[in-house]
Amino acid sequence: MSYQYHDESIVTELPEDTVFVFGSNLAGQHDSGAARVAAQHFAAVKGVGRGWAGQSFAIPTLNEHIQQMPLSQIEHYVNDFKIYAENHPKTKYFLTALGCGIAGYKVSEIAPLFKGIHSNVIFPESFRPYIEEDAVSQFPNLTADMVHTFITDDVIFYFNHGYESFTEALDKTQLSPAEKAIALIVLNEELYPRDRYGRGREHEIKDILGKLNGKIFHFQNNTEGAMIFVSVIIALMELYDIDEQDFIKLWRGELEIQHPINRT
Repeated sequence: MSYQYHDESIVTELPEDTVFVFGSNLAGQHDSGAARVAAQHFAAVKGVGRGWAGQSFAIPTLNEHIQQMPLSQIEHYVNDFKIYAENHPKTKYFLTALGCGIAGYKVSEIAPLFKGIHSNVIFPESFRPYIEEDAVSQFPNLTADMVHTFITDDVIFYFNHGYESFTEALDKTQLSPAEKAIALIVLNEELYPRDRYGRGREHEIKDILGKLNGKIFHFQNNTEGAMIFVSVIIALMELYDIDEQDFIKLWRGELEIQHPINRT
């Protein structure tokens, strides 16, 4: 099945035939993240924590006490949405990366729940590898050569090296198409100073910077450049579900890392 994808930028308007789908809490308190956008711009109704309202559709990921729901319960609400989308084929559904913000789940945990949904759903780009039929082939193993190629000043700070974009900088490398695709996902993932969900990540970035500094890199502590550089590393760590010790071994060539979807 063929799907459309969006770049996960914040949207405040959509065509009339397109519904904004967001993660909610059962109390219907739409106070932050995509839920706030839904309330402000797509007529989500306060007190309505699930289902259709205005130009929005709420899928609960938090309970009425604003606590994380178990995945099995979220899956139940996702299945309800799958049925709803199939029963309304003339409507398009702009799906946000629900469950991956305040609810605290990883894309690798949430995205597979939507596999097989009707083709009228527009997915966030980060969900693509988990939705497409050839998902396994879209996640090459991480090698030292691969990460050394794109986790560099030349690529991360492409604008200082005569390039117009990450894509142009990556085109000058020897990365395979699949490796370039992964590099672009990582490079485009905004973490500093705030991530796409509005969460401040500075403390976390400083922590990882301290753990890497002096081992495989030599940063000037807490400069903006160092923070941006390390935020790229964290984005890769989150995408492949590894920690800083795994990354150090990877960087040194002591480890080759599979994506979780390929691990048995």
